Amino acid sequence: MPSQVTYKLYGLLQRPRVMQASTSLSPTNVSEREAFAEAGGAAIAPLVAVDGLEVAFATARGQVKAVDGVTWAVRPGETMALVGESGSGKSVSALALMRLLGRPAGRIVGGRITFDGRDLLSLSESEMRALRGRALAMIFQEPMTSLNPILSIGLQIMEPLRVHLGMNEAAARSRAAELLRLVGIPDAERRLDQFPHQFSGGMRQRVMIAIGLACDPKLLIADEPTTALDVTIQAQILELMKDLSRRLGITLILITHNLGIVARYADRVAVMYAGRVVEEGPAGALFAAPRHPYTIGLLRSVPRLDQPRRGRLATIEGAPPNLLAPPEGCRFAPRCPYRIAACAIDPPLREIGDDRRSACHRVAEIANGLAGDADAATLPAAVGVARPLLEIRGLTKHFRVKVGGIVGGSAMVRAVQDVSFSIDAGRTLGLVGESGCGKTTVGRTILRLEDATAGQVLFEGEDLVTVSRSRMNRLRTDIQVIFQDPYSSLNPRMTVGTIVAEPLRVYGKVRSREEARARTATLLEQVGLLPDMAERYPHQLSGGQRQRVGIARALAMEPKFIVCDEPVSALDVSIQGQIINLLDELQQRLGLTYLFIAHDLAVVRHISHRIVVMYLGRIMEMAERDALYEKPFHPYTRALLDAAPIPDPVVERGRASRALTGELPSPLAPPSGCVFHTRCPLATAECKATIPPLREVAPGRFAACIKV
Repeated sequence: MPSQVTYKLYGLLQRPRVMQASTSLSPTNVSEREAFAEAGGAAIAPLVAVDGLEVAFATARGQVKAVDGVTWAVRPGETMALVGESGSGKSVSALALMRLLGRPAGRIVGGRITFDGRDLLSLSESEMRALRGRALAMIFQEPMTSLNPILSIGLQIMEPLRVHLGMNEAAARSRAAELLRLVGIPDAERRLDQFPHQFSGGMRQRVMIAIGLACDPKLLIADEPTTALDVTIQAQILELMKDLSRRLGITLILITHNLGIVARYADRVAVMYAGRVVEEGPAGALFAAPRHPYTIGLLRSVPRLDQPRRGRLATIEGAPPNLLAPPEGCRFAPRCPYRIAACAIDPPLREIGDDRRSACHRVAEIANGLAGDADAATLPAAVGVARPLLEIRGLTKHFRVKVGGIVGGSAMVRAVQDVSFSIDAGRTLGLVGESGCGKTTVGRTILRLEDATAGQVLFEGEDLVTVSRSRMNRLRTDIQVIFQDPYSSLNPRMTVGTIVAEPLRVYGKVRSREEARARTATLLEQVGLLPDMAERYPHQLSGGQRQRVGIARALAMEPKFIVCDEPVSALDVSIQGQIINLLDELQQRLGLTYLFIAHDLAVVRHISHRIVVMYLGRIMEMAERDALYEKPFHPYTRALLDAAPIPDPVVERGRASRALTGELPSPLAPPSGCVFHTRCPLATAECKATIPPLREVAPGRFAACIKV
């Protein structure tokens, strides 16, 4: 039986569609679209218009107005991006448009939403079900929570086609296979009978796109569609969505915090803060000359992949306001470096010319250079001496896993194969690669959270692989870790003070509660938190504050070396910039050494001194930071850099689209020869037969490729 959730999300009815007319409103690239708008596109009636939208949620502490007077519009064929920090109201605006707010807590309490000339807020629930999927479709952030794990992929694609389009089983199955082929999934007929857990993350997201496109919608809303994906799979998904939207004449609303993605794909941008739109306009103009201090701050907070590091990131200090009691006047004023007395009065979102709007009292001064480009403060050189603190020699880690269910056998996963590198004291080594390449396994093996199958991990000359457990426990005071998700790595039943003080008490570093409290207060201040936060619990802190607590806990033992495992991937760009600057400052002040594991190549370029690129358990390339980014030698490194978007529409227009094709092979059955040859555009027969060694191809540069 079809699920109630599916009925709710995909209320589908067949509608006529004039494909040529729709496609004529969707020029084939950004520059054509801008020319189209200059020629009169702006006069075309919007497909979607949100006017004064207000959405409130009832909580135990009172009413939270998550969306407060939001106004924006999207014309046919456009790609509109909604950007802003977590809690700004982006996703709630989209759910309100789809009329999918969780009732009774969430309610639309004001405003109007029109779609294709119809007032969506005046429609009955049955009328909305007729529009969802038929004309309106939404792709949610996490496909694994959106797909039913006990239903086959085919059934989940066929269900709306059968229930709402009246197709018989044969026709629905044929259409489902066609949709899978459309979104780039090979062997579609066989795949229809598989289940979500048998698909990779990128393929599950493609399935969600297929479901969204099933009934040829006019509008597709994509809510953080690539957040959990690697940069290469992210590029594949976004290129697919861009191509399909242009071919099928679909209007796209893209919700994201990744400004590089916005620069690459969006025609218009609406910047949201604390439930309101603070700036809106064409993407090119907004990136070139932002007209609101918050937009300026967001753009400055993002490290650039295409530029050498100049110094500290210019971050937005502080955190968004509590919407239970938002500040009077301009909501951004408490964090704004340009605030004046007039900011005590709430600025309206007003037209500023050139199809742009801004909600700032000083917009004219900003346009005249009040907030012109300011160079970030330059950081001093690293204090470390030129000697290795950590040396990895031939590190190998294999796992035996069960396959084939209860009665199946087992197989060997070669997670890490013959990995060697070193990190000098006081420096940072960035470890990058797609999910499954072995980055985190390397980090866990260094920490002895996993036992190495072979190889050596030398810390100040002592092999961590062979030391006794008691010796390793003593060495842990010098070796610490910052985990990816600060919420899951902090005990929710312990206060911040107890969490930070726990290792001090376990290792006898403090002799009394008073000494523990004093040391905890010092550590919290060291990472930019107030001492009174020691009394709070993790759920009472923001994401950036929780990550700072994790850093404070790592610093408690006064370590020499810290493994940073994706420490900023779950954070907004403004908070991410604060944490990156904090790690930099601590390294300069305390002489710390970092292994920085990440998939964000721009962040890695900013914080690292040397880079190691891994693929399917092996090192592909290793070099100093700027040398690797300016001239990558290995085809995989080039593919990673090509796939990563740059937050500048002008630069993005000049870049060819070279998304890496194909899925990452299974580590259960890695390819013979070079493990990258199945996706490499330069692969030859020799690559399929020979495992290339990691060799020095230039002074200080290593690559594992026979073509280099």
